[in-house]
Amino acid sequence: MRFVADEILRTLKLNHWRMSGVSRDAPIGVQFIQKVSARCCPRLQINRLRWYQASVLILTFFTYMTYHLTRKPISVVKNVLHQNCSALTPPPGTDPGDDQWCNWAPFNTTEANTLLGALDSAFLFSYAGAMFVSGMIAERVDLRYFLSLGMLSSAIFCYLFGIGRTYEIHNISYYLLVQAGAGIAQTTGWPGTVAIVGKWFGNSKKGLIFGIWNSHTSLGNILGTIMAAEYVDTDWAMSFIYPGLVMGAVGAVVWLFLAPEPRLVGLSTSIDRQSPSRQSSSKSDDDDDDADDTSSIIVGDQAASLRPNRHSSNIPPSEEATERTSLLRSPVERGADRVERGGAVSLSRALAIPGVLEFSLSLFFAKLVSYTFLYWLPAYIHNTSANLSAKQSGELSTVFDVGGVVGAVLAGLVADVTACPALVCVCFYTACAPMLFIYQTWGATSYLINVVLLVLTGVLVNGPYALITTAVSAELGTHHSLAGNSRALATVTAIIDGTGSVGAAIGPMLAGVVSSHSWTHVFYMLIACNFMALFLLLRIARSEILKLRQERRIASPPRVRIE
Repeated sequence: MRFVADEILRTLKLNHWRMSGVSRDAPIGVQFIQKVSARCCPRLQINRLRWYQASVLILTFFTYMTYHLTRKPISVVKNVLHQNCSALTPPPGTDPGDDQWCNWAPFNTTEANTLLGALDSAFLFSYAGAMFVSGMIAERVDLRYFLSLGMLSSAIFCYLFGIGRTYEIHNISYYLLVQAGAGIAQTTGWPGTVAIVGKWFGNSKKGLIFGIWNSHTSLGNILGTIMAAEYVDTDWAMSFIYPGLVMGAVGAVVWLFLAPEPRLVGLSTSIDRQSPSRQSSSKSDDDDDDADDTSSIIVGDQAASLRPNRHSSNIPPSEEATERTSLLRSPVERGADRVERGGAVSLSRALAIPGVLEFSLSLFFAKLVSYTFLYWLPAYIHNTSANLSAKQSGELSTVFDVGGVVGAVLAGLVADVTACPALVCVCFYTACAPMLFIYQTWGATSYLINVVLLVLTGVLVNGPYALITTAVSAELGTHHSLAGNSRALATVTAIIDGTGSVGAAIGPMLAGVVSSHSWTHVFYMLIACNFMALFLLLRIARSEILKLRQERRIASPPRVRIE
């Protein structure tokens, strides 16, 4: 009798969850909101899809914003870890012959810039190496847990760097290990957030959506700079501790409320091909519509099909990752998945997708330029503008990120209109090289000129970088050559961003070495890298131009000559 009663109770619970439309694997916060709304507002009618899409967009926006929030403090704090002590008044008892009295050991040497560049490299090389593995892990686990744990780990490492000052730690190995650990933890952010947004928004207007959404990187840089600059002259430990606390708090919110996929909240998983009004249509109607819907997006000389991909309703819900899915499943389970869905896409197969290699290598050089500005711009401004303090230099550097927001949205919008992302990137690269030279030559002339040129430089540097890492990655991750493979998006995203991250690691390291001799040579290096990024996309851009001409010829009506 007890067994029968347990079975009846279990059946009633299952029916309750089915009626509520929310899976038991849904976030706790979502379950709570559903219960409260069902009791307090049982007759309330809302467009659930749009509400969930808005919440996912907002939560992932603030999620990756905090990832950049915790990356930025090191670029501001560099100005006090090593500075020109002759311009400061030494405290009583200071040795008159000690010209490094104001610097923090172990950065109190003439090779301080090289050591500071090594900190950047420790973070960025570990980030680049772990990114490839992180993308494959993200395909196999619940993305909400993946992001939450990654954010908590990143917050801890940011906190550990700050307490180095509190506990008077002067061992360079400690800071290198903390930076390397932070780099590994930060790899959870990009594959996870892009995969979640891709699941919820599908293939419609990715350039514009991702362009607006990608402004989180610039906003995170701005807020991280402002927060770090507030404490850099008094107690630079707080420049790391407070961003770490903010990231930990946002990570808790993500764990409570972020729905990683529509299925968990009772929505159709084929939203990339359906409008909200069609969500309530019958299954037979959906099946009929699937046969007719064959639209595509052009990426270079290839068409990225919008037919069922990793978010397709053809995938049985029971096979998707849930909260009860183990992080590393057994070989038997993985073998069953390979039979059912072809298995997770391999690195070699992802690299064989047309366009992945070119965009990855182009991003290598684009990210090298962008991250050199990210980590060294405050120091460059401080060195070339003698009348600005470390705090003022950090605050001025945020103008570059304001331009980055505009560039990301502009590049995404133009790519949507033209359906030629490579051509858009080439145009940005072409204008960026002379702008870098102009900023290096006249940027320090006056404060106003510095602001204007920084905005323009930010637009041109971050525009193609944002476009490749978001919209292009998402489109290539659903390429028709994958034959509907449901697990490619995170791997393709990780390959492209991971390759770019290698460039991001090399750039700041080289800037630290070269800047010891001349900042002019640093800008020459950035201009050369910009041209390399341009050349790598010329073949795809040419094919896009040919396609545009062909489409215009087809669309134009034939001319009839009447005599």
